[in-house]
Amino acid sequence: MRGRGDARLLAGLLVAAVVAACTPKVQVEAPKEPITINLNVKIEHEIRVKVDKDLDELFEEEEGLF
Repeated sequence: MRGRGDARLLAGLLVAAVVAACTPKVQVEAPKEPITINLNVKIEHEIRVKVDKDLDELFEEEEGLF
């Protein structure tokens, strides 16, 4: 009886080793095409500069305001 138990244990270990050896392989590759990012950005800087320039001109013309 002991021979069968050892054979089963050995067969179980062999099956476990074969299953453990069949692990999937993961690879990381760079994309072939470049990554494109589209941003919709509202730029308000130009408007603020125009308002600041208009205010500077107003203060230069009207010295007695402040």
